[in-house]
Amino acid sequence: MTATHAFWLAGRQATGETTFDVTSPWDGRLVGKVGVPSEAQVEEAVAAAHAVVDEFAATPAHVRAAALDHVSKRLVERTEEIAQLISAENGKPIKWARGEVGRAVSVFRFAAEEARRFNGGEAQRLDTDAGGTGRLALTRRIPKGVVLGIAPFNFPLNLSAHKVAPAIAVGAPIILKPAPATPISSLILGELLAETELPAGSWSVLPVPNDRMPALVQDERLPVISFTGSGPVGYAIMDSVPRKHCTLELGGNGAAVVLADWATEADLDWAATRIATFSNYQGGQSCISVQRVIADASVYDRLLPKIVAAVEAQVTGDPSDSATDVGPLVSEDAAKRVESWVDEAVRAGASLLAGGKREGAAYAPTVLADVPADVTLASEEVFGPVLTVQKAEGEAEAFAAVNSSKYGLQAGVFTHDLQTAFRAHRALEVGGVIIGDVPSYRADQMPYGGAKQSGVGREGVRYAMDDYTYERVLVLTGLAL
Repeated sequence: MTATHAFWLAGRQATGETTFDVTSPWDGRLVGKVGVPSEAQVEEAVAAAHAVVDEFAATPAHVRAAALDHVSKRLVERTEEIAQLISAENGKPIKWARGEVGRAVSVFRFAAEEARRFNGGEAQRLDTDAGGTGRLALTRRIPKGVVLGIAPFNFPLNLSAHKVAPAIAVGAPIILKPAPATPISSLILGELLAETELPAGSWSVLPVPNDRMPALVQDERLPVISFTGSGPVGYAIMDSVPRKHCTLELGGNGAAVVLADWATEADLDWAATRIATFSNYQGGQSCISVQRVIADASVYDRLLPKIVAAVEAQVTGDPSDSATDVGPLVSEDAAKRVESWVDEAVRAGASLLAGGKREGAAYAPTVLADVPADVTLASEEVFGPVLTVQKAEGEAEAFAAVNSSKYGLQAGVFTHDLQTAFRAHRALEVGGVIIGDVPSYRADQMPYGGAKQSGVGREGVRYAMDDYTYERVLVLTGLAL
């Protein structure tokens, strides 16, 4: 895993004048060297994408679908190799890395299916008024132009897939900028796309450093931006280009609500296990990981020790070991930040019930109770393996606690009652409500995105395809309807 990786410029491999090292957050070993595109090469990629806009939009659906199917099948064939790579560059436990590859397989397969049925059009009679006699309207969705996809480090393959696959499905050229910490997974997608018959220029994978991203964002030839990452960066992008179409999938501090009717031992064991797993999976580096548990007072005292025991049972260590549940964070600086937030909460009076220790880039799975409302951990996204637990007196108070956050990505509600489920769906200010489970559930075909400061727009293959296109109407005149 120490090769120098070329990048992909308008569908072909290219090397730059410089390289940078990708290292493992677990043990610091060199995973690979990656070529850095020069400014001239970036310009070449953007110009090629812009030049091919009309050609790619007119590409037959079967060509785009075949390319997407090919990538899906090749990901299956190379699953273990790619999973090992994700684990090495990201620090993600291998079992979660294998799951990420499986999800990317599905994303490309879903996109291939949608490409075959997308853009079929809708016929609308206009003779509902006298002035529309003999007129029929047909609508189709047309790509808005080149997509700039900016992917994060935490799901370096699957969240790149969520940018690339919908763009190809609708015939929109895409320039993918992977995260500097984890670019190699995205470059693998380039290898697979290069095996297809997509038009030259319709895609590029450019691992440019973050300080060169503003020039790409500002480029008028890139009218659509799809960004996944932090709130400050996402909103800075949107504020800097108010006339562009921006989809932002930003942060969260996901809440799991456990209501009074979720009260049997089996219920609480299930909730505790799911909460412990999904507050710590990916090292807690998921915007829908469980950061807060809000438990009804009637079950709180029974649930809390179960959560602590389940968290303490999480296996930490070498991410290449299939038994490992929790690996390191993406960097030691990230772990130090988590450590500082937990220490601040404890100094302010929070009770540390498990974890609270850092070793290099690794931070132990942590549970806190009685966290004061004015500490950073109570209001910001921790993006680490840290869980807070609080008590609520009834459903209304629990839902109000969820809504007290400035974020609104997803929430989980443990209840057996259907009416409660519908009340939660209506009341909770989030993009998705998961009943009977944690907020961390995501199916890659469902609409996914947030409310409030968790972003704008939706991902999920079909929903991203809508986002990358606009409706164009054709009116036919003089028809005998």
